[in-house]
Amino acid sequence: MKPMDEVLLVIDVQYDFMPGGALAVPHGDEVVPAINALAGGFSHVVLTQDWHPSGHVSFAENHPGSQPFETISLPYGDQVLWPTHCVQDSRGAALHEGLHIPQAQAIVRKGYHVGVDSYSAFLEADRKTPTGLAGYLRDKGVRRVHCVGLATDFCVAWSALDAKAAGFDVCLIEHACRAIDLNGSLAKAWTSLAEAGVGRE
Repeated sequence: MKPMDEVLLVIDVQYDFMPGGALAVPHGDEVVPAINALAGGFSHVVLTQDWHPSGHVSFAENHPGSQPFETISLPYGDQVLWPTHCVQDSRGAALHEGLHIPQAQAIVRKGYHVGVDSYSAFLEADRKTPTGLAGYLRDKGVRRVHCVGLATDFCVAWSALDAKAAGFDVCLIEHACRAIDLNGSLAKAWTSLAEAGVGRE
C-alpha cells in the first residue's frame, strides 16, 4: 500500500469520454480496469468530474456558425470548441460504473462556471481560479500525485503540470490513460510534461 503522502488522482473517467460518448477518447474504456488495479495500492484517492452547465462557453453549439474542434479567442485565451459533453446530471457526466474505488475520499468537479473551461483539476482555464484541490491535498499531507484517466493530452496533462507547479512531486501513469491526440496534442503534451519534470511510469 502506498503511503498516505501519495495520492492517486483519477481524472474524468466519465461516460461521455468512453467509446460511443459525446467526446469519445479512443479506447477510453480500457482505463477502467487499469485504474481499479492501481487504486488497490492507494489508501488515498481523489476523483475528478467534468461538470458543465448546458450553456457552457466551450460547447460549439453555443457559438452559432462554429463547429466542434475549431478554436476561438476568449478573454482568457484560445479555447477549443467541443461537442456538448458532461452536462451536469446527465448520463454522460456520470463516473463509469465499472470504477471500484470505495476508499476514494473526494470528488472534485470542474468546468461548472459557464464562462470558463477547466481542463486541470487544480486551476481553471483562466489560469487564476483554483479548484481548491491543491489546498485539500496539502491539508492531507500529500507530497506526491499519481495522475491517471482521460484524456492524456488534455485534462490529465494539464492536471499533472499544475500539480507540479503547485509544488507536488508528480508522475503520469501512462498505461492507465488514453489520449484524444488532436492535431499533434499528445506529442506536445509529453514534451511539456518532460520539460516540467513530471515523471512517466
